[in-house]
Amino acid sequence: MGETITRAQLSEAIYQEVGLSRNESADLLELVLNEITQALLRNETVKISSFGSFSVRQKGQRIGRNPKTGEEVPILPRKVLVFRPSQLLKARIRQGHAAQAKAQATPAPAE
Repeated sequence: MGETITRAQLSEAIYQEVGLSRNESADLLELVLNEITQALLRNETVKISSFGSFSVRQKGQRIGRNPKTGEEVPILPRKVLVFRPSQLLKARIRQGHAAQAKAQATPAPAE
């Protein structure tokens, strides 16, 4: 599995690309993340073009099973966060994965 990207790294990327100060970049990132969070709390779908959409889905109560004992246990209704990647993002991931696999399969030139 790859590395984890943190808020600090995202903020630094905004700083590098946009040219805002580091504090302004961090504030902008927080503003965007807060807006996404608030929309999801209002049960709105958040669509980011060429990236994907986030939504909250209500799951109903169901009967589950304790894997150790086999006993039936009720699983209470809950809300879950769902992310659906766009077709463009899926294609980019596939291309990146294919390029990585090709690079690993190609032997290094002999010196």
